[in-house]
Amino acid sequence: MAIVPFAAQSYDEFPESRETCEGMRSLAMDKSAVGVDFHLDVPYAERDGRTLHLQIFVPVRHGDGPDARYPLVVYVQGSAWMEQEIHRYMAQVERIAARGFVAAVVEYRPSTLRPFPAQVQDAKTAVRFLRKEAARYRIDPARVALMGDSSGGHTAVLAGFTAGVAELDTPLYGEYPCDVRAIVDYYGPTDVSRMCERPSTQDHISPDSPEGRMIGGYNVLEHPEKVAPTVPMRYIGREPLPPLLILHGTKDRLVPFHQSVLLYEAMREKGKDATFYRVEGADHGGPAFWAPKTLDVVCGFLARCLK
Repeated sequence: MAIVPFAAQSYDEFPESRETCEGMRSLAMDKSAVGVDFHLDVPYAERDGRTLHLQIFVPVRHGDGPDARYPLVVYVQGSAWMEQEIHRYMAQVERIAARGFVAAVVEYRPSTLRPFPAQVQDAKTAVRFLRKEAARYRIDPARVALMGDSSGGHTAVLAGFTAGVAELDTPLYGEYPCDVRAIVDYYGPTDVSRMCERPSTQDHISPDSPEGRMIGGYNVLEHPEKVAPTVPMRYIGREPLPPLLILHGTKDRLVPFHQSVLLYEAMREKGKDATFYRVEGADHGGPAFWAPKTLDVVCGFLARCLK
């Protein structure tokens, strides 16, 4: 038996085997295929005695060199602003990474620990941390978007609309910017004082409602001063404002479809870049929002904004 000594060689230098055997079949390598590396439970901040984490998904393509960089989508998972099931949508978010984006799922402080604007502050801190660690996770720091579902959509929109608003921010990693170039909002609340104007299966008014807890444990209709800073439409006049994509189901039982209508109409009125898709028959989330055709819309929008 001849022994071939090992040698350090690059992929291009290494010889390809030409051996064959009876019955063997061949399958051409798809060089456009995208794999995904997971970096789980990455700590990014310590707040209120709690360590906050990111779940980071990094695309991998054949031929990637050490300097390969991808656009970043920072995903804020909804939870009615309360405790997140932070690993619940990992399989879905991985689909975004498989389309060529670094995707990072943000853990924020729940309203039971710290009410608004803690969630927005945490999302901004996560953006800054990821810019700080851009080289480690193959991120292009110039191409960053925010995305979220339900309360995470509300958080993503506010974080994207209010870069530079001091009262909705903290100084951690302040040497890195938190602005983004696009926002994707999956069925997020927009004006919680108007949630009760349309049918819903959930209380949106009392101090113990998700909205009441979000503003600190107050009756939503009795405390407009607490609600006002949580309304994204309040910040639409600011410049610059990232392009916005909204998707909302027409049978959403928790966050009325009308909430997205309010935001879209306000964006249109101010001449801002906004795109709105009604997902016909869809409830509050579910597979319809992760179907290939839906992701074609989302990832097409992200590609346009992050090119």
